[in-house]
Amino acid sequence: MQTSFTDAQLKDADTASSNAVLRKCVHCGFCTATCPTYLLLGDELDSPRGRIYLMKDMLEQGGAPAPSTVKHIDRCLSCLSCMTTCPSGVNYMHLVDHARAHIEDHYTRPLPERMLRSLLATVLPNRALFRVAAALGRLARPLAPLMPGRLKGMLTMAPARLPARGRVSGPGTYAAEGARTARMALLYGCVQPVLRPSIDDAAVRLLNRHGVEVVVASGGGCCGALPHHMGKSADAHALAKVNIAAWEAEMARGLDAIIITASGCGTTVKDYGFMFRDDPEWAERAARVSALARDISEVLADLDLLPPVIEPGMPVAYHSACSMQHGQQIRTQPRALLARAGFAVREVGEGHICCGSAGTYSILQPELSQQLRARKLGNIAATGAEIVATGNIGCITHLEGGGARMIHTVELLDWATGGPRPAGV
Repeated sequence: MQTSFTDAQLKDADTASSNAVLRKCVHCGFCTATCPTYLLLGDELDSPRGRIYLMKDMLEQGGAPAPSTVKHIDRCLSCLSCMTTCPSGVNYMHLVDHARAHIEDHYTRPLPERMLRSLLATVLPNRALFRVAAALGRLARPLAPLMPGRLKGMLTMAPARLPARGRVSGPGTYAAEGARTARMALLYGCVQPVLRPSIDDAAVRLLNRHGVEVVVASGGGCCGALPHHMGKSADAHALAKVNIAAWEAEMARGLDAIIITASGCGTTVKDYGFMFRDDPEWAERAARVSALARDISEVLADLDLLPPVIEPGMPVAYHSACSMQHGQQIRTQPRALLARAGFAVREVGEGHICCGSAGTYSILQPELSQQLRARKLGNIAATGAEIVATGNIGCITHLEGGGARMIHTVELLDWATGGPRPAGV
């Protein structure tokens, strides 16, 4: 693709990066076949190729984009299925992240939209605020059918009950059982510890059982993904810096990996090095953290897990989160781990298509999100499995209540090797 950025524009690191991405695109259109919004809407401007043209024009022209451009970019889930499909290696993720930051800086949204986005960027990354919001949402949930649009969707997603805090509830060290073979830090994020603390509890139990000491670093928190994907770069970078500094303190004591149990967070933490590439103070520090970041399934795949203690053959459908299969290119490890643990793994049809969760997308684009949810639930039902394993809290929350029971992969592996039975199984 030809571009026409000026020399002055190319002095900006983000613009230079986007220029390189754009020049890799050969307009082949392979991406349209795997794009969820193009699948639903059939509009070229709601495909990756169409959005690439819109983003190119917007970034070249500078200034405030047209409302129609913002609409089509907002409709993108950032599922990154297009990146898996692309034969030319177009890094759509970095391009759309830059475009969203440009929109945030140059476009004035309607006041209600600005207020909602600011609310989400403030509440979701803060565990304490989110816990209060979730509790209030639970109380107001019966009123959801009476509410309009997005408010109805937000109340519908409020948990029916809030679980008690888990064993992993803040900074601390969790000792390995027997001889210690490794020391790893666990990302203790924002939404997941409130909605499903059993996930991190299971991860720590499982790792401890296999000789891994786990530490939750003091001061760590939200990875920054939620504001990052809304174009709020300053907020995202501030959250990332807090985590980088917290993990550096543990790295000084020796750290084999930084474990992440939410694949959406993993995609972002692994990208810290790129996010801070032009920051003299943080570039090397961020790159070191990204190099240590690993999804829990990657860590477990390298361990010799204990033989399963449960009866083999339980059918489990595996739903691969977009941030897992497209964002991190992790596909085989979770399936292989479940099979080794004795589960009969069943594939979900259209497994490459997003479920519609996509961070805040289910709130900001409820109609498209619900269409994708219904499509995904139909494919899950076709497997006949009553249990669905996945590696991302967003997918779990979004698909829960649609029939099958959503369980994090690590909870099933923990149970299979001697841990407690996951709730609902």
